[in-house]
Amino acid sequence: MVWAWMRMVMALAIILLPGGFPLLLSYIAVRTLVSRWREAQMQAHSVGREASLRDVLASLHFKELVRDARAAL
Repeated sequence: MVWAWMRMVMALAIILLPGGFPLLLSYIAVRTLVSRWREAQMQAHSVGREASLRDVLASLHFKELVRDARAAL
């Protein structure tokens, strides 16, 4: 529910604000990082170790950000 509201706010920001596009890119990056962080925590928990932000950032690729951006719009 929160993501739906954020999508609507971001769509309005892109239309109304001249700096809306970087705001959209940051929203997509944060959303992708949060989902990857949750996945990394579940995988690390099943193995019995801690997940680190470095592991998450190392596994993130630009094409995944583009795919998530297309899905968000």
